[in-house]
Amino acid sequence: MREIVLDTETTGLSPNDGDRIVEIGCIELLNHVPTGEVYHQYINPERDMPVEAERVHGLSAEFLSGHPVFADVADAFMDFVSDSPLVIHNAAFDMGFINAELSRMGVDTIPRTRAIDTVSMARRKFPGAQASLDALCRRFGIDLSERDLHGALLDARLLAEVYLELLGGRQHGMDLAADIGEAPAKALEDAPELTDSNSGRRAPREHAASEEEKARHTQFLEKINDPIWLRE
Repeated sequence: MREIVLDTETTGLSPNDGDRIVEIGCIELLNHVPTGEVYHQYINPERDMPVEAERVHGLSAEFLSGHPVFADVADAFMDFVSDSPLVIHNAAFDMGFINAELSRMGVDTIPRTRAIDTVSMARRKFPGAQASLDALCRRFGIDLSERDLHGALLDARLLAEVYLELLGGRQHGMDLAADIGEAPAKALEDAPELTDSNSGRRAPREHAASEEEKARHTQFLEKINDPIWLRE
């Protein structure tokens, strides 16, 4: 099963007010495990950068002016995500911006039903608790030391780990066999041969019946009517 963990950075909070996407980061998962395939793109928003937004992600209008506009990268982005489910933290926000950009180009938008919202997952799993990405990383012990600023690709990587934990966490036992591997042949060759003296087994004891036990057994057999071992 292929899924895409997705995050965006923007110039503000509302595409309806003219805010635009400035960065997209995507991580490919197969059966919930990152494959190493990523999509990452800075985007020229074709507008100024509000101070408040730059404080969040550190991307200036000057820096972004040297990167392509969304229309120039849309095909590559859509080819990467293809028709896979999109794992997004607060899906309504990112989907709203992506679909606003697609609508601006006059092309089909992405159905909201394709989004898996990890905020909703977290609120169902931990009612009343904080559901921000930072809070969930702290809850699951995920390293946040590199997250001085928001970044789409870094946040997508963190979200991929959070998503796995929300699904139930890593099954460490499944990795045990791979970590241990098969015993080397030489180790088997060098193993000492087991004998009664070094195996820890108790020496066999005598099991022969006593004369008294034999007599009682004979008396018991005489009480059996028509024993089959005496038939011709």
